[in-house]
Amino acid sequence: MYDKPLVSVIIPTFNREKLLPKTIDSVINQTYENWELLIVDDKSTDDTKKVVMDYAKKDNRIKYLLNNGNKGPAAARNFGINNCNGKYIAFLDSDDQWLKNH
Repeated sequence: MYDKPLVSVIIPTFNREKLLPKTIDSVINQTYENWELLIVDDKSTDDTKKVVMDYAKKDNRIKYLLNNGNKGPAAARNFGINNCNGKYIAFLDSDDQWLKNH
């Protein structure tokens, strides 16, 4: 489908239901389209999962991963790395946003 390499974008997150939509939108709105987005939930207690799943229903490039414990962002990033398919990996914090040509 795409002739450019797949980029795996990994977002570790914990209780960011209110901030995640803008972060996810900043990935969706990229000019580069061959990406997968892995959002690694570090056992949130809010509606983070619902937010991500609502996006995943609309875009199959978005995947929700649940860490098996609250282990912090480094462990969540590593979990994402172990589950990604891209030739390249990019990290994005759950409270940040990218410009459209990142």
